Amino acid sequence: MGALGQLFGWIAVPIYYAISGVLLVWHKLFSLVLAPDNGWTWVLGIVGLTITIRALLIPLFVRQIKSSRNMQLIQPKVKELQKKYGHDRERLAQETMKLYKDTGTNPFASCLPLLIQMPIFLCLFRLVNDAAHGTAKGFLTSVDVAHIQAATFFGAHLSDSFKASEGSAAKVLAVILVVLMVSTTFLTQRQLMSKNMPADAMTGQFAQQQKILLYVLPLVFAFSGFNFPIAAMLYWTSSNVWTMCQQFYVIRNNPAPGTPAEKAKLERDRVKAARHGHALPLEDEAAEQPAEERRTPTREQPKKQSRSQRQGGKARPGTNPKKGGQSK
Repeated sequence: MGALGQLFGWIAVPIYYAISGVLLVWHKLFSLVLAPDNGWTWVLGIVGLTITIRALLIPLFVRQIKSSRNMQLIQPKVKELQKKYGHDRERLAQETMKLYKDTGTNPFASCLPLLIQMPIFLCLFRLVNDAAHGTAKGFLTSVDVAHIQAATFFGAHLSDSFKASEGSAAKVLAVILVVLMVSTTFLTQRQLMSKNMPADAMTGQFAQQQKILLYVLPLVFAFSGFNFPIAAMLYWTSSNVWTMCQQFYVIRNNPAPGTPAEKAKLERDRVKAARHGHALPLEDEAAEQPAEERRTPTREQPKKQSRSQRQGGKARPGTNPKKGGQSK
């Protein structure tokens, strides 16, 4: 345990400097209109820190979306492999990894933003907690530490938590933030599953993993959140709100094929085209039609006729169809 703590200490040092540097830039910016020791100055600084970090993580978010979409689209192929090699786990694993490689899918890409944010979350926890006890980390000075110690937010200090505080204001605020943190975590995952996952991806191993994350992560934050300081919960909640808005934009404007979000986008495009007097593109019209309506109509074959009927149909008026001459 001592070795792990020492390793985390080495990793945490540059993170302390990065977090404190960004936090101080936002704090100085908001100090132009608010007092440096005002709680709102530090709260807005934490929100600014969240925006900065999440903006830097946008390339990883794009990879996460692409990987998640590929995972959804290849689920039918994964099921075929499971049926074919279900008796041989080693061969199944090899063929599955080959499928991931051929389609450019990384099953762990969806966890990257979360894994990167966890050290930042823990270091912010330690940064604020140590500052509340008079210890400066990173670029924080003794003056900054004094401001953090004096800053309050709705009657609670930024370092307060539900268990570590005796004041009722801090406990009430901590409960509210835990509820917000848990609900935004749940809604973010629920938004992805309900609107941007095709029917084929709602069953199988990938769907089970998504359902586990849907319920396990909120439970983890619900039980551990009462130990988190208010500053750390503010960071995580604002990060969840960013994720929800970013995910909503992607699902609305670039939904995965065969999902409810894609049907909703096609309907919006049709209404928008009709409002501007434009016809819906042919590919969109074909996508909205049922499969049986998109089939090419079968050509009716002419009925069979006898030779006399065919000759009679060709005979001109005033001719004898049997003799082929003029009638008298």
